[in-house]
Amino acid sequence: MDNRNFQLLSVNGIQLRTVVEGDGPLVILLHGWPQCWYLWRHQIDPIVAAGYRVAVPDQRGFGGSSKPTEVSAYHIEQLCADVDGVREALGAEEAIVIGQDWGCLVAWTTALLYPKTCSAVMGLSVPFWRFTNAWVDWPGTPEKFWYMHHFQQGNIAEATLDRDIALSIKTIYWALSADSPSGTWMAQAEHDGSSSLIDVLPKPGDLSAWLSDDDLDYYIAQYQDGGFGPPINWYRNIPANAEFMQDKLALRFTQPAAFAIGELDDVGLYDPNWAETFADDFDDLRFVEIVQGAGHWVQAEKPNEVNALILQFLRSL
Repeated sequence: MDNRNFQLLSVNGIQLRTVVEGDGPLVILLHGWPQCWYLWRHQIDPIVAAGYRVAVPDQRGFGGSSKPTEVSAYHIEQLCADVDGVREALGAEEAIVIGQDWGCLVAWTTALLYPKTCSAVMGLSVPFWRFTNAWVDWPGTPEKFWYMHHFQQGNIAEATLDRDIALSIKTIYWALSADSPSGTWMAQAEHDGSSSLIDVLPKPGDLSAWLSDDDLDYYIAQYQDGGFGPPINWYRNIPANAEFMQDKLALRFTQPAAFAIGELDDVGLYDPNWAETFADDFDDLRFVEIVQGAGHWVQAEKPNEVNALILQFLRSL
């Protein structure tokens, strides 16, 4: 980790700790929750070797980046301005943006809001879904547990997750990985709504196939300063994001785009029919791929396969 070239970029009124390496067209890689730049550890070198400059920020609220206290500071408009700010801070006229999980939502939205400077976009793990309050309300009853609804309840969620950071990270990572039985993450909705996330997810199993002890230690260290509160604030803005995007429903992706998702990713079960209409919002969708044997953390669980897809997309531009 220490051999990476970190820069502290002043962006959109905050500072983003960003790995910046290579030369050539700029590729910005965006992580999601609960991650940091380190999610992309297997992708940086191959993309650099292919002739690109790679920027991998800890997004606001995560890792070594600024962690504003206001919930509104994590609105999607601010998150996308951060991404375009990274481009500007690095002196690039345009950037290719690739995101995973929440980083995928930011990548999709950045492409819509900044079509002149986001030249291409690729998403991992989260299909393009327009923000809606239904995300928070699923499965439709407050008597049942759902993490997005739970995250709206004051600071209860972070108080529980911060109590044992190692256990929290292992539990979340395992439940969404291909190592856990299919449906493990979705089964949280079978529990009482007054539970905590750690209560409703099973004890984590073996993650060593894609997450070493050193990897886990690095992640734990990233959450010891600031905890889970700032990252959870991303979820607390979903209702505001839905309102903000209401007058932008006609926006389409005019850039080249691509998408990949793990075969065993429970997030795909949020809307099992997502693939049927996915292409409708894109003018130039290069491909949609299912990564066999992968769960939600697709680029860590199947790095070679994901690297091949990313490079395929970059070559197509």
